[in-house]
Amino acid sequence: MKVYYENETSLDSLKNKKIAILGYGSQGHAHALNLKESGMDVIIAEVKGSDAWNKASEAGFEVLEAADAVKAATVIMILLPDQLQKKVYDDAIAPNLKEGDTLVFAHGFNIHYKQIIPPENVNVMMIAPKGPGHLVRRTFSEGSGVPCLIAIYQNPAGNTKDMALAWAKGIGGTKAGVIETTFKDETETDLFGEQAVLCGGSAELIKAGFDTLVEGGYAPELAYFECMHELKLIVDLYYEGGLSRMNYSVSDTAEYGGMSRGSKVITEETRKIMRDILKDVQDGSFAQEWIAEHAAGQPNMNKLRDDNKNHAIEKVGAKLREMMSWVKK
Repeated sequence: MKVYYENETSLDSLKNKKIAILGYGSQGHAHALNLKESGMDVIIAEVKGSDAWNKASEAGFEVLEAADAVKAATVIMILLPDQLQKKVYDDAIAPNLKEGDTLVFAHGFNIHYKQIIPPENVNVMMIAPKGPGHLVRRTFSEGSGVPCLIAIYQNPAGNTKDMALAWAKGIGGTKAGVIETTFKDETETDLFGEQAVLCGGSAELIKAGFDTLVEGGYAPELAYFECMHELKLIVDLYYEGGLSRMNYSVSDTAEYGGMSRGSKVITEETRKIMRDILKDVQDGSFAQEWIAEHAAGQPNMNKLRDDNKNHAIEKVGAKLREMMSWVKK
């Protein structure tokens, strides 16, 4: 797999182009500020009078409503929540796109699942940093960057990949490494990872472990420390050096206990369910469910949020974190 770095990339293909970034949130502010400091001509699209509009203006950007920003720019990045992108595209972007414009995404959801179908005469590319916006901004400010994925969906101009690499360079990604993929593969792996491991699987594992200890008669505070608080220490070791570094760093007792018992928690049945989750992502079932959920006003989402908020681990954790002066509020 080819990885692109600083000395293989150039900013030239984006120079002298006006770039509009729709959304000044976590990713939006990071892309906008990093590109601006890399010498790019960046404007922001936001809801007039909103906090984000004011923050972008205070940061020195020209801020416009979406339709006006699209009219003014030739490169348009949509950094809005997945469930909002289609409406904004239909209402403000599509009527104002010009032949030769470039649409940019940081996640492939709306293109891959055909919620947004761009005209054939515009370029379509993706630059997806593998980290949250505050990290994209912080690492850039420190002189480094976050690894990025790039993908090309339409390339009528013939140089869309050069523009994607220029964008990645402009936000600091080429200092860490940039890998080319496809909209399909980025979308499907991202959704699967979120659901089965990062946001879904890990949260349920934490809650199940906490509940098991409390039901076994142990203090909720002890259960919190063992099943949630210390997880960060383990994840940091994974992040720094993979499974091997974690096993090297923990006690022999922990290493043996983990390796001999982990497969009893993540069983073949669990793996089958993971394959089912992946199938729902691949065939579009999850995407259609989420689109319908949003259209209905997110009743299931709201219930799930309430259930999480009211779980005992959240109440215990809130009290314990008050003891932790090093945890930023």
